[in-house]
Amino acid sequence: MNTNNRTNENRLIETLLGSKSEEVKFGVDVHAKELVASIQEDGSLPQRGRRMSREQLLGVVKALRAAGKKVYVVQECGPCGYVLHRQLEAAGAVSYVVTARDVTDGRRQKTDGLDAVALVNNLDRYLRGHRKAMTVIRVPSEEEEQARAQSRLRDQLRESRQQWSSRGRSLLLAQGYHVSGEWWTPRAWRKLCAETALPDWLQEELDVMRTVLLEIDGQEKVRRKSLEKAAPKELPKAIGALSWVQLLREMCTWKRFRNRRQVGGYTGLCAGVDQSGGRSRDGSINRYGNPRVRHLLIEMIWRLERWQPDYPPVRVLRESGARGAQRRKLAVAAARRLAIDLWRLATGQTTAQKLRLIVPELEVSS
Repeated sequence: MNTNNRTNENRLIETLLGSKSEEVKFGVDVHAKELVASIQEDGSLPQRGRRMSREQLLGVVKALRAAGKKVYVVQECGPCGYVLHRQLEAAGAVSYVVTARDVTDGRRQKTDGLDAVALVNNLDRYLRGHRKAMTVIRVPSEEEEQARAQSRLRDQLRESRQQWSSRGRSLLLAQGYHVSGEWWTPRAWRKLCAETALPDWLQEELDVMRTVLLEIDGQEKVRRKSLEKAAPKELPKAIGALSWVQLLREMCTWKRFRNRRQVGGYTGLCAGVDQSGGRSRDGSINRYGNPRVRHLLIEMIWRLERWQPDYPPVRVLRESGARGAQRRKLAVAAARRLAIDLWRLATGQTTAQKLRLIVPELEVSS
């Protein structure tokens, strides 16, 4: 830290320690290289946002805590992760991470300073008892975050494989060769070379792509097998070991939910409502929460439709005879119910038999 930064930090500490305030609140707009913080002492007006480094903020927090002052910090969740949050808690501050939202209050002006002031204003209201002033998220533990990253890397490998495979097909199509499927696998590649007289330059380009594809494919298969091994043996049919593990790691832990409303709300599969006066209309799903959870649940429902016909939400879907958009709406409702039932199953509130779900392991043992 250079001399000017150190001087600014010391001046800020002296100013805050010289006041009679008991509480100091920080609204922090975090960026990769620096952050902008707005400070509020007790119930006074928030100060204008000031730029500082993470080290400066932590230094100020530690000095305030050493002097016996209460320190509260709020920041939005984002690509910078939860490292600063954990550092602030270790320094003695009460740290909150909240969902990002528009805080421009209709003025069509957005700056880091305005964002920081809006955050500290919401924090002040929240601490005074207005619990809907901001939406505080649950910060995963370091172990949960690492496990979730392992699962997400598998999805990223799969997406990269699809992208490189599509690039190869596009290059072949541009030269007049129409191929489909996984053209890059050893067997498919041998067949393609045997049946088609590819120019040398085109083979060289495709060889580069195949090298990348084979490496990605190998890494994806290793990661997938590792995840599947972590699944319990007695899983309902068509839930899928991989899907179960990925769903659990996105949830972090099923025990975080206290009731079924919290489970359904976290999936983002609840219908939006447009109500005014005597008029009320259900809209599309609110997409609140984790999008990966929604995708996994919808995938499970389409598998359950084939392999678990007696599961009540699936039976409604099968017997409805609906098509198109109406059928998709029923699938969304079934996915929301599935999330709640899986929560009940994972926390021991029910059994697969009561849910009318077939478990292959139990069928074999009986």
